[in-house]
Amino acid sequence: MTTQRAEAAVAPAIDIRFGQVGLIQVLIWTTDPGAILDELTGRVATAPKFFQRTAVALDVGPLGREPSVEEMRGVMEAVRRAGMCPIGLASGPATAQALSQPLDLPLLPPFREFHPPAEAHGRTGARRVEPVAVELEPEGAAAQVHTHPVRSGQRTYARGRDLVVTAMVGAGAEVIADGCVHVYGALRGRAVAGARGDTSARVFCQEFHAELVSIAGVFRVFETLPPELAGKPVQAWLDGDVLRFERLGV
Repeated sequence: MTTQRAEAAVAPAIDIRFGQVGLIQVLIWTTDPGAILDELTGRVATAPKFFQRTAVALDVGPLGREPSVEEMRGVMEAVRRAGMCPIGLASGPATAQALSQPLDLPLLPPFREFHPPAEAHGRTGARRVEPVAVELEPEGAAAQVHTHPVRSGQRTYARGRDLVVTAMVGAGAEVIADGCVHVYGALRGRAVAGARGDTSARVFCQEFHAELVSIAGVFRVFETLPPELAGKPVQAWLDGDVLRFERLGV
C-alpha cells in the first residue's frame, strides 16, 4: 500500500505540450448583439461543418473605442448563440487588456494589424481571418512532403515552407502551410496557404472539391466556390483582397 501511494505521488497528473492550432478571428465592428447574431448565423449556415462549435478569438480593435464589460458579455452571448465558442481576446488592442480579467478570457497572441477596405468591411464572397504575426522559418527551407492520405479530423501543417501532399485530402481534414499548398490528389477538406500572412502563397490541387480555401487569412467556403471547377485541377491565389480561382493547364 505504501509503495502504491509513493508511485501515485511521483506519477505526473498532467502533461503540457505546444501545438499548432488554427484559430478564427471575429472582428467586432459593433456591440449590437442582434446585428452580430444575424450576420454570424448567416455565415455559419453557409458552412456549418466548418463554423459550428469552432473556437474563435474576439478582436475589439475595429470598434475604435473601449466597450464596456456588459457590452462584451452581450457580444459573447451572441457569438455563442450563433454556434461559435469565444475562447479569448486578440491581445493587439490596448482595450483587450482591460477586458480580459472581468470577462475571464485569456489574451491570445496578437493578430496581424487589420486595415478595413473602403467598402462595407469587405463583405464579398471572400472573408478575411487575420493570421497570427510570428517569425517565419528561414527562407529556402525545403517543402514538407506528406505521402499518405490526410483523413477526416486530421491536420497537417508545414511551418515556414510549402506543403506537398501526394495523396488525397479527405472531407473534414485540414492541410496548412506558411507557403503554398500542393495536393496531387483530391482536395475534399480545407486548404490553408500563407497561414502567417504570405499573400503570394497559392493553393494547387489535382481534383478540386474543397470545403474551404484560405490564403493569408482571406477564405471562401464550399458554397461560394466556383461550381464549374469541381473535380478539375485548380489553382487559387490572392489578387489584392480577392481570392481567385482558375483551372490549371488551360
